[in-house]
Amino acid sequence: MDDRASRLFSASRPFAICGPCVIESREHALKMGRAVAAAAERAQLSVVFKASFDKANRTSVASYRGPGMERGLETLAEVRRETGLPVLTDIHQPDQAEAVAEVCDVLQVPAFLCRQTDLLIAAGRTGRVVNIKKGQFLAPDDMRHAADKVAASGNDRIVLTERGTSFGYRNLVVDFRGIARMREFGYPVVLDVTHSLQLPGAAGGSSGGQPEHIALLARAGAACGVDGLFFEVHNEPRLALSDGANALPLELLPELLVQVASIRHLVASWDAAVS
Repeated sequence: MDDRASRLFSASRPFAICGPCVIESREHALKMGRAVAAAAERAQLSVVFKASFDKANRTSVASYRGPGMERGLETLAEVRRETGLPVLTDIHQPDQAEAVAEVCDVLQVPAFLCRQTDLLIAAGRTGRVVNIKKGQFLAPDDMRHAADKVAASGNDRIVLTERGTSFGYRNLVVDFRGIARMREFGYPVVLDVTHSLQLPGAAGGSSGGQPEHIALLARAGAACGVDGLFFEVHNEPRLALSDGANALPLELLPELLVQVASIRHLVASWDAAVS
């Protein structure tokens, strides 16, 4: 499989990770993949398509989790072929890593599992890029240990993702100082905009969200100099089978990517001029 993820490590090329929270159907994933690819082309931004085959941490046991690994990987492989985009999905168990790596360019370790040593090492051993999401309960400096576990497998293709820190009950806050701290580790750092705007468990059997602040947080992240931005997007958020409460409406994605790419390039130019 060709290496489409190497572009994530180009300091001069910011990137975005975009897609629906979960694979809802083959047809929907392909529709979203085509739209994400078109938005990336308009913004002249490197983009990774993201969708999960299983959401193992839903609030309610009755919530939709996804199509499962076999059907999910078939769908992701088709999205990858048709759009030309690299693809990313979550793994939850060490024995999933090898099979997922045969299809996906990036293996994502969910925030709740970011301290799971066996999972991190298994992901690292595949040689694929490993995106570790920072637990809502962790200090930024603690992510060095998670990265070290992947690096111990001989794989330094690591990305760290900020997704907000628990702030009282059912609320998250982004501390931009933490992004600066994690960048000091030498790995690309991503701001997960939409998950940082979750209100965990606030909708009873599911999470609520504050999507009205997506553009605000995205622009702030770009100005902060993050290497990448993460957006869960959906063509009809109110009908999304997972995380619709904090998803970016698909029609807003192209313009927002143009904006954040412009801001990020401006920051990079300024940094180069004063260095």
